[in-house]
Amino acid sequence: MNRKSYFLISVSNRKNLDLCVKYALAGFTNSINVVWTFLDIKEGDFVSFLYGAKAYNLYVVESKEAIKNAENLPPWPPVTFKQSGNTYYFPFRLKLRPIRKFEESLVRVEFNYVAENLLLRGGYRRTHFQADQTTLQAVSQMGVIWNNRVDKLVLPNKGIFIPRFTKRRDVISIPEIFQFKELILQALIRQYLSVKDNLYILLQQSGISINPNNLEVLGEKAFPEGFVDILIKEATPLGISREIIIEVKTGVAREQDISQLEGYANEIGKECIVAILIANKFPKKVIKNVNSEKIKFFKYSIDRLIDGDSCFTFEELLEKLRISRI
Repeated sequence: MNRKSYFLISVSNRKNLDLCVKYALAGFTNSINVVWTFLDIKEGDFVSFLYGAKAYNLYVVESKEAIKNAENLPPWPPVTFKQSGNTYYFPFRLKLRPIRKFEESLVRVEFNYVAENLLLRGGYRRTHFQADQTTLQAVSQMGVIWNNRVDKLVLPNKGIFIPRFTKRRDVISIPEIFQFKELILQALIRQYLSVKDNLYILLQQSGISINPNNLEVLGEKAFPEGFVDILIKEATPLGISREIIIEVKTGVAREQDISQLEGYANEIGKECIVAILIANKFPKKVIKNVNSEKIKFFKYSIDRLIDGDSCFTFEELLEKLRISRI
């Protein structure tokens, strides 16, 4: 499987969009919600920019880098929010290679998957949105082949770091060390299940006989009831679209988590074949109170992280991640 993913990256204003296009760069600020975007998108994935309810251009991610002491580095100026007084800058960056040039409204039917997410959220409120393979196939035919010049941004003597994550609050040092939170776990599990062998095991342990090669693993999806952390669906459905929904919790599973998951499953209806809750611990009373056969429990573990005795890169966490049926 190991499909290439497609993301739309939200841009805050026209000036920043023009800079992104000029240098074929995407930049993300020094906050936990935004480092999640930087980690969720992999080299080789496809991206477009999202601004003013329009999608701009198609790129492939050539490389990723986190730059030290990036407070005043071009091309984007720091951003200060009036309400909080906090200033953010752009240490996390994606180097992009342009593929196609277009400026397309999200009203187009081809963007339905992403547009529905935006509508149910009441706006962007996120730095990135993952689209499905159908959307990627459609944008791969939009506009024209890129034939414009891209300026090269030279940053001499720049220092590079790899962001790390920890359970220990006393060692947090943003943007180099972040607290391990649910958003990071979601990205880890999505990438873990994007590996065919790992997804096959999850399907097998859930009692599902679907070829993992026919499925795609997508990030957070909005529904009228709320947001599903991970959606697994058939990439090219025929007649019906079978779906698996996954909720992720970093700590102990609660009864309200089950109710939430059941609500999502009921909303999707018969096309939801399994609803999975992944957590670190499952009290017996939580498991006993489940009435639906669709609900399955899986435990995740990451060696040494739960005890909070060290810091790890995203790649190290992914290598240590294990998921098993309860």
